[in-house]
Amino acid sequence: MQRLIPTGDAARPVAFAEAPQPVPERDEALIKVEAFAPNRGETFLLEAPRPGLLPGKDIAGLVVQAAADGSGPGIGTRVVGHPAHSGWAEYAAVPTHSLAVLPDGIDSVRAAALPLAGITALRLLRTAGSLAGRRVLLTGASGGVGHYVTELAVGAGADLTAVTATPVRGERLAELGATVVHDVAAAQGPFDVVLESTGGPGLPLALSKMRPDGLLVWFGQASRTPVTLDFFDLLGGPERVTIQHFHYAGAPYGADLEALVSLVERGRLHPEIGRIADWSETAGTLVDLRERRIRGKAVLLTGGAR
Repeated sequence: MQRLIPTGDAARPVAFAEAPQPVPERDEALIKVEAFAPNRGETFLLEAPRPGLLPGKDIAGLVVQAAADGSGPGIGTRVVGHPAHSGWAEYAAVPTHSLAVLPDGIDSVRAAALPLAGITALRLLRTAGSLAGRRVLLTGASGGVGHYVTELAVGAGADLTAVTATPVRGERLAELGATVVHDVAAAQGPFDVVLESTGGPGLPLALSKMRPDGLLVWFGQASRTPVTLDFFDLLGGPERVTIQHFHYAGAPYGADLEALVSLVERGRLHPEIGRIADWSETAGTLVDLRERRIRGKAVLLTGGAR
């Protein structure tokens, strides 16, 4: 079979290679991959790939070999999956605890756009707690996570302000009901909850706009710049604010994937897909994703997607 492997070349970060078809563990199903969606974090890993790196965490496709232990969906079932790696290939072995069955009404393109960003959004909002009537600030909002957080948070009754780099990247968020600004400094606080994903100077500035006893959930550092906090600056800001570090990872993922599929099926979640392309265009798509030239998710098709 063919798979994409890292090249170490920033201008063309992946290339095709021949590889043996994966042999599933007893609790894994073999999936014929129809579509996959890269994540911006994966583009950073490809800048200096570690030996043996095989990217690919978000896939959708068809079960061609059921798990030997009897768990999970049977042969011929359409699924969305979140393997730990190795999804940018014609076939992928995925633990059954990280698969969800797709209904006929959800195509592989939308399904592939769900896993990492969608699971992150669900778990991030659970960490934030009830949002009905609360004022929320979301930074770095124009990517896949930002779109899902915005739609779900506004749908839950939050008064959400989203920070995007440019007006065009905020258009869809405004349609979803967010107040959109293009600099943290322009956000009109105070906020009960801050969902912070940029790091650098943006985090302290967002922190200064919080209410006393508020919660800041720090879930990324898209600026790739460390954060500096000054104790004495905090004394002049809101009191007793909690800063909570967050990372989405932790299998099993199946229940969250099922929840995301259900939300899409019921019309309560709409994946924002900025590019759909054949997987022969993966290298260029990865560069565009890294450089923020794609709004929302990018989905690559291996053939046969529906």
